[in-house]
Amino acid sequence: MTYKTILVHLDAAKDIDSRLDIAFALAQKFDAHLVGLHALSVTPLPGWAIAETGEFIENAQARARAALAEAGRKVWDAAVQRSNCSKCEWRSSPADALDAVTLHARYADLVIIGQDDGSGTSGLTRDFEQHLLLAAGRPVLVIPYARDKRALGNKVLVAWNASQEATRALTDALPLLQGAKQVQVAAFNVGKKGGMHGEVPGADIGLYLSRHGVKVTVSQFQADDVDVGNQLLSRAADLDSDLIVMGAYGHSRMTELILGGVTRTLLESMTVPVLMSH
Repeated sequence: MTYKTILVHLDAAKDIDSRLDIAFALAQKFDAHLVGLHALSVTPLPGWAIAETGEFIENAQARARAALAEAGRKVWDAAVQRSNCSKCEWRSSPADALDAVTLHARYADLVIIGQDDGSGTSGLTRDFEQHLLLAAGRPVLVIPYARDKRALGNKVLVAWNASQEATRALTDALPLLQGAKQVQVAAFNVGKKGGMHGEVPGADIGLYLSRHGVKVTVSQFQADDVDVGNQLLSRAADLDSDLIVMGAYGHSRMTELILGGVTRTLLESMTVPVLMSH
């Protein structure tokens, strides 16, 4: 398995260069075709606005979106020129960003998006990443809005809880794991769920990865008074990891939104890129 088509999403955020740098680097590493897709969220107009000034507002919105797409195209063209990319393709969609990225993700091996910086200037709804993780059907690499410029994939931390989602994420990340210098698999708060991990928690997944040529170390961590999301971030800092791999939404999305969860914690507080699969 390798990545032969990579989709990177462009929005109106100020940190697009960061995700583009990673996208172009990965495309070069895997000799992949890179698709840059510009798409923004569409805010539906209330009925009264449509009745009174619908056409005027829709035209104004269309002009604004076209201007943002043109600005995005200039950023994309500059990145193509910097990277000398020969397998690059620009696309722009007037559809809602969630629908557009989900559609184009169907024909890609990896999707790259940016973390919401909370400023409200990205042109996306605040829950875009959360919905996309559930809808894409592909691994989603989320790039934090504030990150250093080091290469991605040398020191990788894998969050392992033996779930379907974690299994999917680990398998989706194999091309990156196989090229990493250091892969640490971490099982947190195994406790009563130890049976899901096998007789020795972490041993089976470590053996699986070794058979795929991954240089792996497996560790267990127990801290019942600290949630797993913050344990994961702390461990990533200790290891100086440049990538986290994890399953997304092992519980229902509604449960995580109400009670919190690892996915939500990472989306809000990530310090390094995170590859998630659902």
